[in-house]
Amino acid sequence: VQLIESGGGLVQAGGSLRLSCAASGRTFTNFVMAWFRQAPGKERDFVGLITWGGGTTDYADSVKGRFTISKDNAKNTVYLQMNSLKPEDTAIYYCAARLRGGVRKAELYDYWGQGTQVTVSS
Repeated sequence: VQLIESGGGLVQAGGSLRLSCAASGRTFTNFVMAWFRQAPGKERDFVGLITWGGGTTDYADSVKGRFTISKDNAKNTVYLQMNSLKPEDTAIYYCAARLRGGVRKAELYDYWGQGTQVTVSS
């Protein structure tokens, strides 16, 4: 399984970015795809997830109403649309995958991308 994130960058507070996670290596029908983020000196935190089959989503309270996760089955790609960005959203954002079970703990995910940097200036 390979996960490749893209779309990070520098944006001003209040702006938007869309991250992409391209997945390959197997069929992902029964997988859960998640986004995590890690700021310098902090733990890797859950951002949100989507179930590949049913499209069920779950979000951390800190991003609910601002971030949206979606998927494109034909492209095997998951997206993280981030609106109303705040300086505290600055972090490296990681895509992760696991087989079945939408959970928020990073240690329970089996596959990870390399991460993409998001920097929000005030």
